[in-house]
Amino acid sequence: MARGRDNITSESVAFAGFLWGLPQFLRQRMTYAEALAIIQQRLREREVNFLSSIEHGVFGKRRSPYRVMLELAGCEFGDIRQLVKARGIESTLRALRDAGVYVSFEEFKGHIPIVRSGRVIDARQSDFDNPTHRHYYEVTTGGSSGTGRRVRVDLESMSANLPMRVVSARCHGIADTPTLRWVDIPPSIGLNTVLSDWVCGNPTARWFSAVRGGRDGTSSRFLWATRVALGVGRLSGARLPWPEYLPLDQAIVIAREARDLLRIHGRCQVRGSVSRMLRVAVAARSEGINLTGAILHGGGEPPTPAKVNQITSTGARFLASYHFTEAGAIGHGCTTSSDPNDQHVLKDHVAMIQAPRMVPGFDVEVQAFCFTTLLGTAPKLLLNVELDDYGIAETRSCGCPWEELGFTDHIRDIHSFRKLTGEGVTLVGTDMERILEEVLPARFGGTPLDYQLLEEEDAEGFTRLILLVSPSVTLADEQAPVETVLQAMHAIGAGGDTARVKWRQAGSLRVRRESPRLTSRGKLMPLQLLRTAKPASIGSAT
Repeated sequence: MARGRDNITSESVAFAGFLWGLPQFLRQRMTYAEALAIIQQRLREREVNFLSSIEHGVFGKRRSPYRVMLELAGCEFGDIRQLVKARGIESTLRALRDAGVYVSFEEFKGHIPIVRSGRVIDARQSDFDNPTHRHYYEVTTGGSSGTGRRVRVDLESMSANLPMRVVSARCHGIADTPTLRWVDIPPSIGLNTVLSDWVCGNPTARWFSAVRGGRDGTSSRFLWATRVALGVGRLSGARLPWPEYLPLDQAIVIAREARDLLRIHGRCQVRGSVSRMLRVAVAARSEGINLTGAILHGGGEPPTPAKVNQITSTGARFLASYHFTEAGAIGHGCTTSSDPNDQHVLKDHVAMIQAPRMVPGFDVEVQAFCFTTLLGTAPKLLLNVELDDYGIAETRSCGCPWEELGFTDHIRDIHSFRKLTGEGVTLVGTDMERILEEVLPARFGGTPLDYQLLEEEDAEGFTRLILLVSPSVTLADEQAPVETVLQAMHAIGAGGDTARVKWRQAGSLRVRRESPRLTSRGKLMPLQLLRTAKPASIGSAT
């Protein structure tokens, strides 16, 4: 209990500091020339920045789990410096990983202990935090999991992200474009984006949130924190919009607002998760709204061809981005590629290598992405950390503005290997495995072999989570398992509540009476990867 009170006190002090520094943050303005100069300097000083981050954030931090790993590997700071000088950052990171200096996704989430050379490394979530951050508020990543990562949104890290925001807007031709955001209040990142939009000189016109805060099962403290921060910002002269509650079945409101902005300005952009952009597109087509001139900018889940085809059928242009709250932007879409999931790696502030690993629950091997932060402003200090994604990495010439700036590394075909995705929120596989193997059998009978979760894309491109329940299980109410799963998500924590609200609104989770499916190797796994349904025919918008 005392520790809980201490945490509340420390968070309150940190948030007070955030509010105190917020007016100064909002008075910043950054030109494209200034932003470009900062990014070019970061590219030139990658190795210097990496070594500085390791020296101060790892070797200079007593409780750093990376420091223990390096000691077990017999690696001192001087060794890393020599490796970087001789082989570069990425080769150094591969050598460190081979020596046991890495953190798996499960270890980073706190699902399993970190064990190296037979020694258990004591590590809490806070041990990965940037020790220099003092003025912040906290958000939760991943959309779920009681052991989900709590990330400090610090004014310094927000300022460090501004140059890439400004440059990205220029590269994609969206600077000075009226913007609508359908992103949620904390613990999601909506507040961060709205504040940063103002500083970048392209303020959000309207901000919509599918989470109300307080009255929908989520904590009211996030709503009050949002209101206080916006109030302080508005008093300092920033024209910040209040969040407007908009459930997922009311996407037509945004489609109409986009139509009105197009009539006035000839252009606009809508930003949110990929699924929400799909909802806006479907709503626009239902009323014959032509979105030519609009840009629908989505992230948080893979932009599959079915989703993108539905979005662009309205006349809108689609953009994808790749972002982690722990490190900021990881990639921005290639402007010359026909694949919206083709991203330029933003190596001015992150480094990435790949490593093979088996995925528990799915019975597949993937080339997992392992990320390392290069700047001392990152919310979390990452050193070869898996963030549960995999895909194809390559270096090639594409002729787009990102290449001209020096970003020649691409990643594409990006998918999560431990998450089930729907409506821009995700549920970590291990959380759902517990529900499938413990909660459902206890409530409805049968065994863990009678339940399985299948992620699939329906004919319209929406991601659905299909709960397969064996016909041998007797159900008085065929939909009762859905309600049981949603209720069980409450025990996961704040992120679980957020996911539950959104999935209930969208009807993302559905029961199908079917025996769980075997893999090609004859194994019965609790989770099954995405498969795509036959795409729907697409009419033209008028």
